[in-house]
Amino acid sequence: MNIVIYTKHGCPNCTTAKNLLASKGLGYIEMHDQTDEFEFEKMLKAHPEVRQMPQIFIEGQRVGGLAGLQAALKEMGL
Repeated sequence: MNIVIYTKHGCPNCTTAKNLLASKGLGYIEMHDQTDEFEFEKMLKAHPEVRQMPQIFIEGQRVGGLAGLQAALKEMGL
């Protein structure tokens, strides 16, 4: 499964989302606002409605933040 998570420094929901994915044994690619600036800006330009972090994409589909991730995993039976 292809999971990309966009995170910001000091974001508690980002840490919780990464821990949730790890607890399910799901790998992910992290794009951090300070180290992956180009990719981060590209995501924000494509999704100007984003107001919080993390932002999570599963198989290229934006599921949103932590609540969206929890809902998506539940829907997938994980």
